[in-house]
Order: sequence, then structure tokens, then C-alpha cells
Amino acid sequence: MRRVDRVREYYEGTSGEAQKFRYVLLVFDVTTILFIVVTSFLPRLVYIEIADAVIGLLILADFLARLAIERRRIRYLLHPVSIADMGAIFSFLAPIVGEGLGFLRVMRTVRLLRAYRMLEMLRRDFRFFRTHEEVIIATVNLCVFIFVMTGLIYETQHYTNKDIGNYADALYFTVTALTTTGFGDITLDGTWGRLLSVIVMIFGVTLFLRLAQVLFRPNKVTHECKVCGLMRHDPDAVHCKHCGTTIHIATEGQG
Repeated sequence: MRRVDRVREYYEGTSGEAQKFRYVLLVFDVTTILFIVVTSFLPRLVYIEIADAVIGLLILADFLARLAIERRRIRYLLHPVSIADMGAIFSFLAPIVGEGLGFLRVMRTVRLLRAYRMLEMLRRDFRFFRTHEEVIIATVNLCVFIFVMTGLIYETQHYTNKDIGNYADALYFTVTALTTTGFGDITLDGTWGRLLSVIVMIFGVTLFLRLAQVLFRPNKVTHECKVCGLMRHDPDAVHCKHCGTTIHIATEGQG
């Protein structure tokens, strides 16, 4: 088997080994995001710089592997997730060449969206995910937005805005603006600051309401009706509410 074919099997195959590999990538993505958030509150010590370089090299290896197996490489390079990858790689490796590009590092959170390709595998392997899929996805969307906007606000404001002294200040402003609490003790300076505030309020409130919607509406399960395509049904449904076709929703313990 050619090396490229072997790499493609790991990323796109259905074998148990390939699925374990993709779970490792998912764990790496989540761990990297946690590292970004935690180290945002810490001084830039030597061991953090070393960890940055190691993570950057791992992301670079993953990016090059995906590029090697991609059939439409130009389209892949222009994809928002790929652009986020390139920004994250540059920011993690930047200390090697003496650049200060922490602003780009927060783009790494966008990469978590790549995990959505694993939905079928997660549905199959985890009962909790099957039961709470929409809540989990809505929570991930909201968290990614918060991390991105917090990083953007911090990097564009902390040099000139006395109210934004650290990452926690930026996170506090993001959450209060998103929830429309708006205490007024922290405001963003300048036209760009006001524009960021508007973006946080409009998109943040939308994502927050989406999460509230899936939390409080009646529980449904995802199962596609083979006739009309309706995806959401009551957990104990026998017939599709839309077209009346008999459906067979798998229950726990059913092989």
C-alpha cells in the first residue's frame, strides 16, 4: 500500500484502527484548546514556549497529512477551517522567529468544528452523545464563539484600553455583552471596539438562544425517515409524524 493511501485510510477509513486514530485527533484538538485558554492567564514562561512549538509542529504534521490526501487541494487550502489551521500553526511556531502573534492562536478553536465529521461515529459509540447531540453541538458552537471573540477583544484592546488588562477582563466583557447584562464597567474603545461589541451581541445572543432552545424543548432523537426525510422523532415513535411511514428507531441494547 502506498504511503498516501495508508494515510488516507487513517483519516477516512472505517477500520477500528482508523477510528481510534480519529478519536486521538479529537482528544488532541480539545486538549490544544484547553491549553490555549489556560495559558492565556499565565505569563509566557520558557516551558510554555516549548509546548507551543511542539503543538505547532504536531498541527503542521496533521495539516500536511490532510493536504497530501486531499483530491481538491486548492479548495482545501481556501476552506475556513484550513485557514484557521494555518493561522494557528503560524502563531504557535512564531516565537521561534521572534514574532508575537498570539492573536492568531485563538483561531485554533475554529478547528474543533472539524470534529463534526465524526458525528456518525460518536452517535454509534456513545449513548450520551446520541441522547444529547443537539445540546452538545450548540454548546460547542457557543464556546467556540466565546473563545474566538475573547481572544480577538483581548489582542485588539489590551494595549490601549485600561479596562482590558488581561484575558479574564476580555472574557468578562464577552460574556456580559453576549448575555446582554451590560454592567458598563468595561467598554471597548474606538470604532472597531464598538463594532466588536455589536458582533458579540448579535451573534452571541443568537447562539445563546439556540442553546436555550435545545435545552428546554421536548426531547427528540435523530433518525431519518426513508420516505420523507424527516430527521427528528419522539424517542418511542413507531410512525413518522410527517408521512406516516413505519420507522425503526434503534433502542439501547438493540444490536
